[in-house]
Amino acid sequence: MNSDKKDVWYNLTADETLVRLDSRKEGLSHEEATARLEKYGYNELEGDDSVSAWRLLLEQFKNVLIIILLIAVALSAFLGETTDAIVIFIIIVFAAGLGFFQEYRAGRAIQALKRMAAPLASVLRGGVETDVPARELAPGDVILLTMGDMVPADARIIEEVNLRTNEAPLTGESNAVEKNCGCMACDVNLGDRTNMVFCGTVAVYGRGKAVVVETGSGTEFGKIARMLKEVKEERTPLQVNLDSIGKYIAIGALILCAVLAGMGIWRGHPPLEMLIWGVSLAVAAVPEALPAVVTISLALGVRRMVKRHALVRRLSAVETLGCTTVICSDKTGTLTEDQMTMKKVFLDGRFIDITGTGYEPVGEFYSDGRALDPADAVLQKYLKAANLCANAKLYREDDRWKIKGDPTEGAFLVAAAKAGLMDYQAGNDNPLVGEIPFTSETKRMVVAYREPDGVVAYSNGAAEVILNACDYIYRDGREVRLDGDERARVQNTIHQMAGEALRVLGTAYKLLPDEFSLDESAIRGMVLLGLGGMIDPPRAEAKGSIGVCDQAGIRTIMITGDHKLTAVTIAGELGIMKGGMALTGDEINQMPADEFNRTAEKVDVYARVSPEHKLRVVEALARKGHVVAMTGDGVNDAPALKKADIGIAMGIKGTDVTREAADMILTDDNFASIVAAVEEGRAIYDNIKKYLVFLLSCNLGEILLMATAILLGPLLGIPGGALPLIAVQILYVNLATDGLPALALAVDPYSKDVMFRKPRPRNQTVFTRNTVSYMVIMGVWTCIAAISVFVWALNRGESLLEAQSLCFVTLIIIQFLNAFNCRSLERSLFNLGVNQNRWLLAAVGWELALLLLVVYVPFLQGAFNTFALTIEDWIVAVSGALTIVVVAEIYKLISVRFNR
Repeated sequence: MNSDKKDVWYNLTADETLVRLDSRKEGLSHEEATARLEKYGYNELEGDDSVSAWRLLLEQFKNVLIIILLIAVALSAFLGETTDAIVIFIIIVFAAGLGFFQEYRAGRAIQALKRMAAPLASVLRGGVETDVPARELAPGDVILLTMGDMVPADARIIEEVNLRTNEAPLTGESNAVEKNCGCMACDVNLGDRTNMVFCGTVAVYGRGKAVVVETGSGTEFGKIARMLKEVKEERTPLQVNLDSIGKYIAIGALILCAVLAGMGIWRGHPPLEMLIWGVSLAVAAVPEALPAVVTISLALGVRRMVKRHALVRRLSAVETLGCTTVICSDKTGTLTEDQMTMKKVFLDGRFIDITGTGYEPVGEFYSDGRALDPADAVLQKYLKAANLCANAKLYREDDRWKIKGDPTEGAFLVAAAKAGLMDYQAGNDNPLVGEIPFTSETKRMVVAYREPDGVVAYSNGAAEVILNACDYIYRDGREVRLDGDERARVQNTIHQMAGEALRVLGTAYKLLPDEFSLDESAIRGMVLLGLGGMIDPPRAEAKGSIGVCDQAGIRTIMITGDHKLTAVTIAGELGIMKGGMALTGDEINQMPADEFNRTAEKVDVYARVSPEHKLRVVEALARKGHVVAMTGDGVNDAPALKKADIGIAMGIKGTDVTREAADMILTDDNFASIVAAVEEGRAIYDNIKKYLVFLLSCNLGEILLMATAILLGPLLGIPGGALPLIAVQILYVNLATDGLPALALAVDPYSKDVMFRKPRPRNQTVFTRNTVSYMVIMGVWTCIAAISVFVWALNRGESLLEAQSLCFVTLIIIQFLNAFNCRSLERSLFNLGVNQNRWLLAAVGWELALLLLVVYVPFLQGAFNTFALTIEDWIVAVSGALTIVVVAEIYKLISVRFNR
């Protein structure tokens, strides 16, 4: 919305702003939002840096070799060689079409990834909170902000509780700015508009509600490029490496082709014919499509990852996934179900057991084995206090009970509902007058309500933190001094409950004066009401996934804010504890840096840690040469995620900031999805390697074939410097192999042993000793087999046309068989089978059908210099081609034994 009133939104009251925008606190209806979106456009910057399809198509003809070939074709047509000129031109168009298809698919795949990773905004539509893509916000929409959210548009605050934002991206000011709902009477600078929030800034504290006043280019942040940070189109290390290798291959191929063409002219071939021949060979030899196909493979692989609940934001992460040696995983919600269930509470000197699991509010209360009336006064007082500290909501949807918000708070809501206190907070008429949100540093939250007896502060959080803030305990209906012995008993109770794998939280309260400041002094000297013990059961699939990591050479480390005893118990159940250590954040703080760096590799569990500890863990493991994947969900996890080789954000409970810092987002917050992503990453890299080995071994075979014929022709008995293939045949072979069969290898089914191998070293390229050896041997043998058939045909008195035709067919069949060989450089083709990759079967079948047309259709025979092969000819061609399978099998057998 580019309003003339843009600079005075902060001069209006919240109600005046709503009126001006024709909106209300309940937000716009879906129909209103749609109408405004059509009027004002999407909430994104104008302009699109994507390349048009026509431009991509024209780019295919900017290749120097293609231009030279087109000039040569024009000269050939001018000199009367019309048929050859037309055929070569058609092949050039097809080749350009293939290049266009590859690059267009790559671009489309990247754009699709961007759309999937685009940020969401929490908005009220018709009074109902919902998440919509940030680009679909319209002026008048009411957005909800909580700690960690990125502000999706410029908006006027209409409600807030201790809201603070980091406006450094906009103003350069690193200190958090306190926000309010008030009206500003005069003009102020951007950084002083405290009743506004701006697109691209981050809510770092509290929560708030604001009405959108500007979107897209109309926002303050519209002056900065890349308002919405999405997938980065950075080049991956593999792409950079292939670019470099491709250039060397291109230079070498051009020099060799020029030399061969020159020798052909010296031996009496017409200069124009050899120019076209030489350039055709160079076109076939130079793998100009490598980067595009690698991008397609990576991008399509990422699309497959989405189906397995892992959204990769940067293509470079796919390569790194295959190198991962350590996964540092949060416990809650990632290794566990994230359905916290209250199992036991400690109140008034006694334990109370609660039955039921999950979020269904059905269960009973027992004390000393006897049923307890849920109307028990102390129990009610405790559950009411815990409820008032909760921002979560318990609701029923699709016949299932769900929690919107923090699962830990959800456990309190469910326990309260079991005691008849469903929606207690919603029915509470006492106004909220202050709040200190929970953070991973303070490990507690505090709320203050003005009640009939005065202002009462309630606090909920980690049991030790709450206990340290208390000077009293609620016992026998009164507040009793928490002396040393009583404090020790409570501390022992905490350890006892934690030893049962329960997460223990404390709940306390304190009566405040009417004139109060909700600071540290206000939340000291509180009254401990009780302890709540809850458990988040391990995910059923987590243990199996950790076992898969073990066999894949990947170590799993648990990192959690929970109590050490709880963490160790859960880790033991999941198979993470393998005789290693368990450290707490305090223990890390007490260790000298060099000692911690030595110890980090031996630790299986980190408990009671802060985001700063996560960063230290990543750095220590990196110093030991590990490739680290780290999960995170809080605002302050972002540095650790940035530092990790693979930063993994939670898609459900993660904040915008962590998702922005991450390389990968889990859409289901499940550890099994990390393992699935590693498997996909390894498999994608394998398929790229298959494609490259196939393509380069074929190209090498073609070059060696032509070089051998020209350089060693007389020694081999080839008369008059005859060439095994003419230019049009070279181009056709290149089109047939670089096309569908090569692309089919990029989507080859994954090897069954992909997660039985150790991680790939970080600095290992595709061109290992094994792959280079295979390419060279297959290239050399391709040359030997094809030229042997050519020489055999000439020696038995066949015409040059017939010999070239037989060599042409043999070479194509060799390369088709080589495609099946390249599905694995270790496993035998007979073990792999030939029917697992349906795309490859279809591609080879299609190309064979085209080959038959080229061989037997009269007008194509003239165009491609072929003749109708006899049964004997086919037997010779197929027999010669099948030798490539024998050589590949021998190589694999020797290679596997040598590498054991």
